Amino acid sequence: MRTTQQANRRRTRALTGIGAFVALGAGTALIASTLPAEEATGAPTAQTVADPSPLVGEPTGWATENGGTTGGAGGETVTVTSGDELAEEMLADGPRIIEVQGSVELDGMNDVASDTTVIGAGSQATITGGGIDVDEAHNVIIQNLNFADWDDDAINLQDGSTNVWIDHNSFTNGDDGAVDIKRESDFVTVSWNHVFEHDKSMLLGHSDGHTDDIGHLRVTYHHNFFDGSDTRHPRVRFGETVHAFNNYYRDNEEYGVASTMDAGVLVEGNYFEDVDTPTEIGYGSSDPGRLVANDNVLDNSGEIATEGEVEPVPYDYSLDDAEEIPSIVPAGAGPGNL
Repeated sequence: MRTTQQANRRRTRALTGIGAFVALGAGTALIASTLPAEEATGAPTAQTVADPSPLVGEPTGWATENGGTTGGAGGETVTVTSGDELAEEMLADGPRIIEVQGSVELDGMNDVASDTTVIGAGSQATITGGGIDVDEAHNVIIQNLNFADWDDDAINLQDGSTNVWIDHNSFTNGDDGAVDIKRESDFVTVSWNHVFEHDKSMLLGHSDGHTDDIGHLRVTYHHNFFDGSDTRHPRVRFGETVHAFNNYYRDNEEYGVASTMDAGVLVEGNYFEDVDTPTEIGYGSSDPGRLVANDNVLDNSGEIATEGEVEPVPYDYSLDDAEEIPSIVPAGAGPGNL
């Protein structure tokens, strides 16, 4: 058994082994180093250290409104190396930063509590099998993780969840949505993610009949790399203003952005390459929405369909030159891109 003095030394070493965040520009940041190797002995167990500072930067967009989004800042840091540990720690009370090491497997959808950051260590931290359910939660950050082969959604926001930042993750080969946001969720930023070898990327709005979403679903999508993914980048119902800026759309089989059910979508500074249908006004059986487009680049792509007017966004942001997006976004999107 460790003495109190030994335990304190262990806690101090672990604290010094966690790095400060590294700024990435455009209001984003990434990631902590791992706990010291000498602590990883015996059976894998969650490790905790006191850490008064966040391991991430600050979002841009809607996640800065409504009091802002800080995740687990001010709480302890917990390192997990298995899916069971991750599922347990995501339900713990109080603010915390959960650092995922290596590849972990989840079963089904797993709830995360308010005031939580889930962040991958290095560039290889991976979640397979299941996903993260942000359900009636507030102030959550999910960052620097590879999601693959999930059986439902990789990340699902629902039931009035607010102030969520989904940043610098990758998504591939899942069963349903990569990032679905619905059922009155609000004040969300989805930034610097890489979606590839996947079909349904990002749904916004539960269904045509779920009119409770009106007045909610305020989401910013920026600097995401939709890399050969098929559809929903995003597919929007009801939300206003939904802001898609400086994303890189490449070889998307069905469409880029769809505005339906009187949603108000602002599409600006994006680069569409080999995309036959950059935008849709209405889709399937859904009524048309509204869409305003500014300063986008169409490279061997179809025309951008627009309709009506859209309310301006209330936050400050910096718009990169759309011509530069094919060099900026692939270099910076996804896990490990410091």
